[in-house]
Amino acid sequence: MTAPALPPLREVVARYGLSASKALGQNFLFDAQLLARIAAVPGDLTDMPVLEIGPGPGGLTRALLATGARVTAIERDARCLPALAELAAAYPGRLTVIEGDALAIDMPGLFPGQRPAIVANLPYNVGTALFVRWLSADWVPWWRHLTLMFQREVADRIVARADDDAYGRLAVLAQWRAHARIAMTVHRSAFTPPPKVMSAVVHVTPAEQPEGVRLATLEAITAAAFGQRRKMLRQSLKPVPGALAALDRLGIDPARRAETVSVAEFVGLARAIDG
Repeated sequence: MTAPALPPLREVVARYGLSASKALGQNFLFDAQLLARIAAVPGDLTDMPVLEIGPGPGGLTRALLATGARVTAIERDARCLPALAELAAAYPGRLTVIEGDALAIDMPGLFPGQRPAIVANLPYNVGTALFVRWLSADWVPWWRHLTLMFQREVADRIVARADDDAYGRLAVLAQWRAHARIAMTVHRSAFTPPPKVMSAVVHVTPAEQPEGVRLATLEAITAAAFGQRRKMLRQSLKPVPGALAALDRLGIDPARRAETVSVAEFVGLARAIDG
């Protein structure tokens, strides 16, 4: 679709006297080419419902609307609503703005009968909590795929493999029934104000849930194993009923430590415990 002529985002921010709020974990992106690259990561979004969290003044929102997406944006900061209203007027019927805290909103209820893509430059202070919530949903999930900006450290934890320094519970949760990859990195200098850390965009697509495995069991195993990651599995998994017997049945050496156990092995342990 043909994008309407819009004033530069910096001009909009200045006109409404907006500044990034540290308390809300905000960092603004103004580079239109960079924002277009982020919006392109999930593929064709033409006429697709898209959920954006924390749009701020609407930089990424502009890029998403330019792809032809139908965007629902949840924004907690009331200061940004006039700028978003201006953007909604430029794209009649294609942008819905909801004021509120994303952690308190029934997001699946916003899309009855639909499976939206979620694309967001997540506020640093709620990003991981939202990501874990989306991964912990019933499977197949209510969302189509996730394209999310994180601090690089968090992104590395999401895609890490066994024996990587960043490997832990978040990697297992992200990978046991989904595919996660780092699609691009974003230098800290691209943001206003620049954060202290680098960022990365992670793209996650759901896969089939392994049969015979409950999320609660997998969470119990990984919480115990990585909660005492310096201990051998025979010690760290002792509090989990059936875990040591499952190690024996699967031939997993109980002298190993959590960071050496692959996602597939954790899934196998959970399946063995669940019977």
